[in-house]
Amino acid sequence: QVQLVESGGGVVQPGGSLRLSCEASGFTFGFYAMKWYLQVPGRERELVAAITSAGSRTDYADSVKGRFTISRDNNKNMVYLQMNSLKPEDTAVYYCNAEEVLWQLKREVASWGQGTQVTVSS
Repeated sequence: QVQLVESGGGVVQPGGSLRLSCEASGFTFGFYAMKWYLQVPGRERELVAAITSAGSRTDYADSVKGRFTISRDNNKNMVYLQMNSLKPEDTAVYYCNAEEVLWQLKREVASWGQGTQVTVSS
């Protein structure tokens, strides 16, 4: 089964940095784009960043462009989110997942890890 384990969150002051990690298993990691999402209570998950299967292209939500960098290591089945110049509005639980086509091929509803909490506060 697919497993996604996020880590690296914590409490940081505005302007600080964090590096989130996601360890994935249960699928052919290098075949799929990977994405980071955030979720705030009362809101649905929102896409933060995406990276293609080989790591050649990335895309970001407008709110994080220039501050966050997504990367991956296909030899380790890991995807990362480097978060710089953090703002209070970045406070959320962050989740990783594969692109939806993985779940479509599996004919399953997407499953999610536990996420990792990021709190930006002074």
